[in-house]
Amino acid sequence: MPNEANFLDITLLGREYRVACPPEQKAALLDAAAYVDGKMRDIAEKTRNNMAERIAVMAALNIAHEYLGSDKAQAPAHEKIESEIALDIEAVRRRINFMETELDSVLKPEQTGL
Repeated sequence: MPNEANFLDITLLGREYRVACPPEQKAALLDAAAYVDGKMRDIAEKTRNNMAERIAVMAALNIAHEYLGSDKAQAPAHEKIESEIALDIEAVRRRINFMETELDSVLKPEQTGL
């Protein structure tokens, strides 16, 4: 049986996952899991969607966007996104609807077994 100290149980959107984790990285992984869980919950609330796979993909895209934009001299990406939401919630809704449509077109063949 693998050494239990090398695994960590995390919870994302109410589901538990066991992931490999060196003991010295436990705190960092717990912080990352909490961050991802928060992003997933925000997306689930805003889109009123409960498909975990779609929520995970959208969260991953948002986190990647934040990360890739973090090297710019401007404000951090999450602050820009938050200010855009405050200024133009309809633009954000249109973007989310577009992303959902794109995901539907990709996931639909998988769901029907094609």
